[in-house]
Amino acid sequence: MPLSRREFTARTATAGAGLALTGTVAALATAPGALAADETAGPAAGEDGHGDRCAPGYGPLLPDPAGILALPAGFSYRVLTHSGVTTLESGEPTPEKHDGTAAFEGPRGVTLLVNNHELKGRRSSWARPVPLAEGLVYDPAAAGGCTVVEVRRGGEVAEWVGIAGTSTNCAGGTTPWGTWLTCEETEDLAGRNGMTKDHGYVFEVDPHDRRANRDPRPVKAFGRYAHEAVVIDPKRGHAYLTEDASGPNGLLYRWVPPQGFRHGRGRLRTLADDAGVLQAAKCFDSAGRFVDDLSRATRIGTVYGVDWADVPDRDARTVPVRKQFGEGAVTRARKLEGMWWADGGAYFVSSYAREESPGAAHDGQVWFYDPKRRTVRLTVLLGVNADPSADGGYDGPDNITVSPYGGLVIAEDGSGLQHLFGATESGRTYPLARNELNIGTAEEPEYSEFAGVCFSPDGRTLFACIQEPGVMVAVTGPWRRKR
Repeated sequence: MPLSRREFTARTATAGAGLALTGTVAALATAPGALAADETAGPAAGEDGHGDRCAPGYGPLLPDPAGILALPAGFSYRVLTHSGVTTLESGEPTPEKHDGTAAFEGPRGVTLLVNNHELKGRRSSWARPVPLAEGLVYDPAAAGGCTVVEVRRGGEVAEWVGIAGTSTNCAGGTTPWGTWLTCEETEDLAGRNGMTKDHGYVFEVDPHDRRANRDPRPVKAFGRYAHEAVVIDPKRGHAYLTEDASGPNGLLYRWVPPQGFRHGRGRLRTLADDAGVLQAAKCFDSAGRFVDDLSRATRIGTVYGVDWADVPDRDARTVPVRKQFGEGAVTRARKLEGMWWADGGAYFVSSYAREESPGAAHDGQVWFYDPKRRTVRLTVLLGVNADPSADGGYDGPDNITVSPYGGLVIAEDGSGLQHLFGATESGRTYPLARNELNIGTAEEPEYSEFAGVCFSPDGRTLFACIQEPGVMVAVTGPWRRKR
């Protein structure tokens, strides 16, 4: 049922009060030079919102003698996997291009991490594709997939294949029943780019049960497009999905399960290809005016109502899903990226907007979708970073997580320097780590994006990946929550 203007006005009247859960974001910070900074000014400089004269975060980043990760004083890291250095249980090399990751609690103090490998196209195009493990292959021509990294209590690390023969495994999301949904950021059909099967789907990977991953099957009910990330509403059972695509810009999707369907381990693979309803978001402002693109928002705290338009052809064999809607039918955004379910809703990222978007240029937005109010609220807005090669500014948010210590932790996929950075509940940003692994030259340094940011189940360890060549690290230190 469409959301009426009266309902929207009533629901947004209370939305400005903020959100209430561990890691509440409310009106989160902008980076230096961010848009609308005057409308979102938080505490005075040097305060943390509670009268303490101290900077947010954990202090300045200290250079790493090993040239991998700069961290604040008191923090340390450990390399868990390194493509070209570490090996799988099978003896084959760890695949390259680490991306989206999630951590799960295993038996007897074990932490299980499912790690995407964003390898597009033919296996022959990559030095270290995901190995074609017997029984775990979807398309033997494709290079991508996931590995499962087991970190034991004593510190030992093991790694094996969770799924192989998929393509461009970018982000994804966890499920309430303890599995990982890996997303293919591609629209390749069989016969294109060397593929022997259609791609652009979501697959489920169970880190606890290797047998459950045999005979991989795409969740075609979620649609075929350039998937980025997905979350599951544990109360309603809806899936929310982002699309990283352009020409035209991508969409925010919702999948509504069929009546009587119950989620659980192995249940998604039982769905018919056309099960449930796949829909795309259509936003409007408090005056009832249609919003064509999320780049129109220039103030933190902007709230739009959301209706949902049914997707005509979710398998998109002739026309991509995002091109199936006419003008005025859906709301778009450039580079819809990571998602995280918390605070009773879905945080999701639009990484930047430039000339391909009709609104204001920016270097990153984080939105919060509230399924109860059926609204989206802009919580983070990064202005255009004038000098990405200089420390202090951020651009291109990608993977995100909600911190058990409050606020968000965001992986940067921008230009120049690459960071993990936090955004506090009081509305300020701070650095957590800087990538110092130079994959360019001394004269022209180049640093790969961060990805796969997530905390261990006990909250003591922050995991993250440097995409190229493919490094997964575990960061520990004096984590704390501000008073």
